[in-house]
Amino acid sequence: MKALYPGSFDPLTLGHLDLINRASALFGEVVVAVLKNPEKQPTFDCDTRINQIRAATQNIKRVEVAAFEGLTVDCAKVHNVDVILRGLRAMSDFEYELQIAHTNRSLEDTLETIFLVTETHYSFLSSSVVKEVARFGGEISHMVPELVAKDLKRLFN
Repeated sequence: MKALYPGSFDPLTLGHLDLINRASALFGEVVVAVLKNPEKQPTFDCDTRINQIRAATQNIKRVEVAAFEGLTVDCAKVHNVDVILRGLRAMSDFEYELQIAHTNRSLEDTLETIFLVTETHYSFLSSSVVKEVARFGGEISHMVPELVAKDLKRLFN
């Protein structure tokens, strides 16, 4: 089976990386799909995010990184995946993710969504939290891969 793990990954966190690593053991291939959203102003451009993810996943087998725009179900069709993978940190994530899963299923009824629960020690992590801590000079090395930490420090210092 082939899984699609879509997201903005702005920035990639160790929670994201943990899910990618665990998914690579569950699926024959994992496509990490980086969303290019013209409505949002990302901290890092899409190419930078792709390079960060490729660097962080270089030792994880069967991981592909690609950009996408538009609907996740269209990206899933392009990459010929079997499932969409989503991570859950808390019950509040579940409500939102369930709504998105139902929407995706209504658009493409052959596409399943599988949820993986985040490891407890990453359950507090979000890209927004990481950016805020980095913006105020806090320690982020336990939150993001080393390259991402360097990029954030360079950006905010």
